[in-house]
Amino acid sequence: MATTLTKTDFNFPGQTDVYHGKVRDVYSIDPDLLAMVATDRISAFDVILPKGIPYKGQVLNQIATYFLEATQDIVPNWRLATPDPMVTVGTRAEGFKVEMIIRGYLTGSAWREYQNGCRELCGVKLPEGMRENEKFPEPIITPTTKAEAGHDENISKEEIIAQGLVSAEDYAVMEDYTRKLFKRGTEMAAEKGLILVDTKYEFGKHDGKVILIDEIHTPDSSRYFYAEGYEERFEKGEPQKQLSKEFVRQWLIEHDFMGKAGQTVPEMSDEFCDSVSERYIELYEKVTGQQFVKADETDLTKRIALNVLDCLENLKSRR
Repeated sequence: MATTLTKTDFNFPGQTDVYHGKVRDVYSIDPDLLAMVATDRISAFDVILPKGIPYKGQVLNQIATYFLEATQDIVPNWRLATPDPMVTVGTRAEGFKVEMIIRGYLTGSAWREYQNGCRELCGVKLPEGMRENEKFPEPIITPTTKAEAGHDENISKEEIIAQGLVSAEDYAVMEDYTRKLFKRGTEMAAEKGLILVDTKYEFGKHDGKVILIDEIHTPDSSRYFYAEGYEERFEKGEPQKQLSKEFVRQWLIEHDFMGKAGQTVPEMSDEFCDSVSERYIELYEKVTGQQFVKADETDLTKRIALNVLDCLENLKSRR
């Protein structure tokens, strides 16, 4: 199995802080910059799994870069440069403590709740009689709180505003951006024979303006179905052919793990990790239309450190 990057401990010039997330390690540099390292860690059910997935960080970072570039005409975003296949450097913003999830189809956790009788999700009424993987009449926005640890929690627009997590004015902007991003992502996916099923966006505020932060339209934040055969599979009640992290969740469920107390993560063989890697690479190539080129992973830490250092020096010289 190829080398994976599951832990980082960089010390960049001007570094003031570091945040180790489930998948990304975010380094604060000087007063206004971030270096976001997409590691090869993988999480499911809000649990970081014990082994890394080869090239996963590169896939996530390069897909995010592809879509951040493709949507900057409709939504301002944080990205300034991609100095390394696994790193994005950008503007630091004050992140909102909610994630904007938008769903075009009833699937995944929403379907699991629907099966249990739920007919309202985050304040949004759900029609009766829907079936798994059915398209909603219009995409629905179902936000969650951003948990520092543990599980994110569903929350309604009204609760977000009432609790002061986001002002009514900023929420209206985030909602508008969410719908525009999903529309663009849906159109780009359709061009590649895919359906963008659902995704999440994160926003922050910089210089008084709401901007898009973090990743966008990656397999960690999004779910894609293959368009070809969707209708036939739906009519027959068959599982959809999809490109997303859902197959990892399903594998875990089949091995009696859903992140609940007392449950143990099943053994992840090298063969399983390689198969997950292949699925991520397949998604990259399908969603971007570009061939995936595996970066040299001889010494990932050294490569990243040198590339970020060069980037910071270039950004500094331009100021």
